[in-house]
Amino acid sequence: MSIKERYLQIEERIQKACIRSGRKREEVILLAASKTQPVEKILEAYECGIRYFGENRVQEGMEKIDMLKDYKDIHWHLIGGLQTNKAKYAVKYFEMIHSVDRQELVDELEKRASKLGKVQEGLIEVNFGEESKFGVREENLKTLFEYTLTKKHLKIVGLMAIPPYFENPEDVRPFFRKLRLLKEDLEKSFNVKLPHLSMGMSHDFEVAIEEGATIVRIGTALFGERR
Repeated sequence: MSIKERYLQIEERIQKACIRSGRKREEVILLAASKTQPVEKILEAYECGIRYFGENRVQEGMEKIDMLKDYKDIHWHLIGGLQTNKAKYAVKYFEMIHSVDRQELVDELEKRASKLGKVQEGLIEVNFGEESKFGVREENLKTLFEYTLTKKHLKIVGLMAIPPYFENPEDVRPFFRKLRLLKEDLEKSFNVKLPHLSMGMSHDFEVAIEEGATIVRIGTALFGERR
């Protein structure tokens, strides 16, 4: 199947998930997870109408962003874990960083964004107890979020999570619901609006949309299996 054919299938599934959950299609951003994909495939996805692309690695993302710098309407998001020493490049190149997860990184993002005169948008990544993954544990989320509120050049606009993998997408639903409830709790506790929930990937994005996802990160279902 071509990227266009896959895209049309994904789009139909997104629309149906929105209808099932009483949401509008424009509430959900399809973020093409373009890690390891060549620029040619990114352009194929662009031709389908996709404007949001997510890269896992800063270096790889920088190279692609430079190659596609004439495409001014592309929104580049960093969706992989971020090392502190790469923060200055992430702030320079990416519109949104999905993996804010510790005070040290918050400080570095604030410093780098301040130097560029930029307000960096970010999501706090929540880890539901998996040692192998990035993210702040849910019991430490409020403390970290409160810390970000002291910064002028980093604006947290929501939460992100990569829940455990289950063969049956329904088994992931409680994790998506939990992330939404955590977001709502932060909004209530700190009297703020957090517009985004980045959750759901190729395997389970429909369930994520039903539970309130505003950004779904789709790689394999769009580009095909990685070689």
